[in-house]
Amino acid sequence: MNPERFDEGRFEYGEAVRVTRNIRNDGTYPGLEVGHLLIRRGSVGNVVEVGTFLQDQVIFTVHFLNHGRMVGCRLEELISADDPWNPSRFEFRDQVVCAVDLGIKGQILYPKGTQGEIFKVIRDNEMIQYHVNFTGRMLQVPESALEPAHPETFNEPEG
Repeated sequence: MNPERFDEGRFEYGEAVRVTRNIRNDGTYPGLEVGHLLIRRGSVGNVVEVGTFLQDQVIFTVHFLNHGRMVGCRLEELISADDPWNPSRFEFRDQVVCAVDLGIKGQILYPKGTQGEIFKVIRDNEMIQYHVNFTGRMLQVPESALEPAHPETFNEPEG
């Protein structure tokens, strides 16, 4: 644990953090349309305030100096800027389809083309995997076995 942190998983004032998913305007950022991209995943900023939202969600106000923006981020959207960063093709809530048949112990559960939703991104060294929800069942799937569900509207991450 970083000795500068006051609690496991929480970041201190001034600590450099990296956002792990794209941050879009949810209607709370003035002057921009809802859905507008505020901060691209992988960007680094500094914690300037820690507060709560709806009495139970910890929100970190992060200043992204290079973007000239301060935005609120949830704990699950942040990692330490010093932690290894391995960018992923997909992120939380992205709609995907199987690029191959998926199964367990030789039994095909979801044939190629079955749609699912990304629930969690797992960054392990150089391999990216995902927890994907397929009709109520969660599978851990490597990035190479997935494609965007709607390629015509999918924005491929810069890499």
